[in-house]
Parts: sequence; C-alpha cells; structure tokens
Amino acid sequence: MSEDLFLKARSAMKKCHAPYSNFPVGAALRTEDGRIYAGCNIEVVSFPEGWCAETTAIAHMVMDGGGKIAEIAVVAERLRACSPCGGCRQRIAEFASAETRVFLCDAVEGVVETILMGELLPKAFPTDAVS
Repeated sequence: MSEDLFLKARSAMKKCHAPYSNFPVGAALRTEDGRIYAGCNIEVVSFPEGWCAETTAIAHMVMDGGGKIAEIAVVAERLRACSPCGGCRQRIAEFASAETRVFLCDAVEGVVETILMGELLPKAFPTDAVS
C-alpha cells in the first residue's frame, strides 16, 4: 500500500514553491478510514517562514473532517530517505499513534525505509495529557 502514497507524495512535490531553499518536498498520508491527502512545502520570502509538505497534507486532512493518520510518505527531490523535521514529527504525532508507519522515500526508487512514529519521535508530547 505504500506505493500509492509515494506516487501521491512525489506528485505533490512537483507542485512545491521552494524558490529560496530549492529543496522540493512532498508528503502524502492515509487516514485509518482510507482517505488520502497530499501536500508540498511552500516557502515565502521571509525565509524560513512557510510550511512543510507534511503540514500541508495534515491541513488538508483537518479541513476534510480530520481523522487519525495510519501511514505517511515523505519524499524530497534532492535527499534520499528524507525524514520529517522536528516540528512535523510532533504535528504528525498529534494525529497518529506510535504504530503509524512513516515511509521515507527516494524520488526515483520509492520507499527505501519504513519507520514507526514511536521510533521517529519517542518522546512526543502526549495528546491525552492536555486538558
């Protein structure tokens, strides 16, 4: 099932707006109920402001009613097995579980590594602790 997420992430990456870093990134996630959302990174002139591909995909999910992330793929044009940044790790954790699969991709080869969210961010802020 990871192949379709990779293809959606790669397609999203091609739509990015990264004129300052020249570092295109795409992400695609699947919710537990099977919906798929994709996003790309979008930079603005007041660099490093802007937002990451994972953030864009999560925003699409939230705007469509939310859900839990079952798996997510991330791909960068110029970095094999690009991992989500620290901020995105916490954003993903907000809508995922420790067992959520994170697919790190190569723009040509596809998925090259699969890691669980609990391994990627072992000390995430617990969402059930905030009231």
